[in-house]
Amino acid sequence: MAFQGSLAELHLPDIIQLISVSGKTGVFHLTDGALKGQIFLNEGKIVHAELYDASGEEAVYALAIWSQGEFRFEPGVATDVRTISKSNTNLLMEAARRLDEWRVLSKKVPSTELVPEFVVQDSREGQINLNTSEWLVLSKIDGQRSVKELAAAAGLSVFDASKLLYGLIATGLIRLHDATKGPASVVRPAPRPAANTPTPNSTPGVNPELLLKLNRVRDICNAMLGTVGESVVNKHYQKARLELEKGSGTEVIDEAIQQIARAASILKGPSTTETLLEQLKAIS
Repeated sequence: MAFQGSLAELHLPDIIQLISVSGKTGVFHLTDGALKGQIFLNEGKIVHAELYDASGEEAVYALAIWSQGEFRFEPGVATDVRTISKSNTNLLMEAARRLDEWRVLSKKVPSTELVPEFVVQDSREGQINLNTSEWLVLSKIDGQRSVKELAAAAGLSVFDASKLLYGLIATGLIRLHDATKGPASVVRPAPRPAANTPTPNSTPGVNPELLLKLNRVRDICNAMLGTVGESVVNKHYQKARLELEKGSGTEVIDEAIQQIARAASILKGPSTTETLLEQLKAIS
């Protein structure tokens, strides 16, 4: 007889403990929407687990933090695959510990389907010290990958990636948005003029030479930083352009360069920032 229910009402470590003490052989089928996982027991001992690209212990830990979905235990189903050697006690203790930790992480990472994106604050001052793992996670953020996809790209478990993202969110470096609702903020660049075509100046009071210089700053920065920095570049481009239309001078372009340089240091590192500033000097 199958045993089934909701993971919102019963936590997986408790469910497995209940079945394992009876010494049964079988498989847990776990589903959460399109996600499907399995945990195999042999005479009550957990011997194998699968969840999309993960298997073994990490699959058990990943499944243990599910707060919703359905489970069903199918008795009598055995497997010859052995990916788990830990005792049930040690395995479930670690699973329970991660579940407790996930309750804290979920306050800032409520879903692994959310998409991380960079936050650039105009008032940010000083250097930001990050460790190697945090830099690795930052390098995989492209505004398109979800937390789950980012973890896979970085070669990390979803749990470990979420722990790193938690810290980065807490420091204000990144935020999460729901991809199904579009990005939290979209700044569209102004249309680029064709080659050898004078930059139009439809707004009275704008110096066409300054506008051309600002366009060149934007193009150089986009070429150097790529898609990962495009939203940052365009944000400061649009801000500087508005100031030029109000009658400001070259100082707003210099300010845009400084802000983009700060963001470049976070996104690409100091060496890229130095190269970027060298290229921008050529148009000063």
